[in-house]
Amino acid sequence: MTRQLIAILRGIKPTEVLEVGRVLIDCGFSTIEVPLNSPDPFESIGMLGQAYGETAVIGAGTVLTVKDVAQVASVGGKIVVSPDCNPAVITATKEAGMASYPGVLSPTECFTALRHGADGLKFFPSFLVGTKGLAAMLAVLPRGTQTYAVGGVGPDNFTEWFAAGVAGFGIGSSLYKPGMSVEHIAQNARQIVAAYDVSVQGAVVN
Repeated sequence: MTRQLIAILRGIKPTEVLEVGRVLIDCGFSTIEVPLNSPDPFESIGMLGQAYGETAVIGAGTVLTVKDVAQVASVGGKIVVSPDCNPAVITATKEAGMASYPGVLSPTECFTALRHGADGLKFFPSFLVGTKGLAAMLAVLPRGTQTYAVGGVGPDNFTEWFAAGVAGFGIGSSLYKPGMSVEHIAQNARQIVAAYDVSVQGAVVN
C-alpha cells in the first residue's frame, strides 16, 4: 500500500539518517523529505537515496532557490517541497525531472503553482487554511489536484481532513524531532500509519 504520507525529518543528521529512514520505511512510510535547514542536508538526501531509493521516494524540503533545486538533483533527490510558491523553483524542479510540491495558502497561489507544473499543493501551515478553507478551494481547483496538509495535522484529525478532500499529509514534529530515540520514532510512525489507514478507509467507504 502506498500511503500519501510524507515524513519530514527537520534537523536530522547524516549519522542517524539511515537508521531513521529504515524504521520509517518498515513502518509504512514511502516518501521521506529532509528539509534543507537541517545539518548537512544534501549528504543525508544522497545517503537515503542510495540506500532506499528503490523502495521510497527521497527528496528535500524547505527548498527556496533554483540553486537549491540543482543541488537536490545532483545528489539524486526525486521530490522538491517548499514552504512558498516560487514559479522559478517549480520550473527548475520540473526541468530537472523531479516532482514539485510548493507551499500555498490561497487560490491565487494554487493556480500559479499548477500553471507552472506543480505535481501537488502543500497547504502550509494547514491550520491557517482549515478543512473548510480546503474544501472551498477544492471546489474551484481542477479535479484530481493532489493536496497535502502540513502543519497542525496528525492522527487526531486525519479523518476531518479526508472528509474535506485532502489527498495526503506531511508529518513533521509529531513524527520526528532531533534527539528522539529510534524506538520513539518507530512508535510515532506506527501510530500515524495506523490512524491514516483507518481514516483513508473511512473516506473510501463514505
